[in-house]
Amino acid sequence: MDTTTTPASNTPVAPQGEPSSPVRLTAAAVAQVKKVIQDQGFQDYFFSIRVVPAGCSGLGYDLNLVREMKAGDLTWEQDGVKIATDALSNKYLSGTEIDFVSSVTGAGFKFNNPNAKSSCGCGTSFST
Repeated sequence: MDTTTTPASNTPVAPQGEPSSPVRLTAAAVAQVKKVIQDQGFQDYFFSIRVVPAGCSGLGYDLNLVREMKAGDLTWEQDGVKIATDALSNKYLSGTEIDFVSSVTGAGFKFNNPNAKSSCGCGTSFST
């Protein structure tokens, strides 16, 4: 999945109604995840969001649909989408909003991460 990181200049705000979740999906992101789940027949899967070493800025996002969460994963649900991340990724993701954007040049998930201090030129990796 294509991802773009936008360093945030504002203070992180806890997702409304879900104070313990590190990430909030926009309506467009929820719709896209649900569409992929439906199209692929992945009902009851988790939308796994992890921060991994990647790119020229050092960190990137790894998005997957997984049948089972890993031991120690943090999980929550938003608008019918089950979401999972690990404790280390949670530190990097806290306060992040994920949107799904589509344009003439392509489509992908866009991250508004208040913890990202900079991103690489192509926008696929970030540093804190």
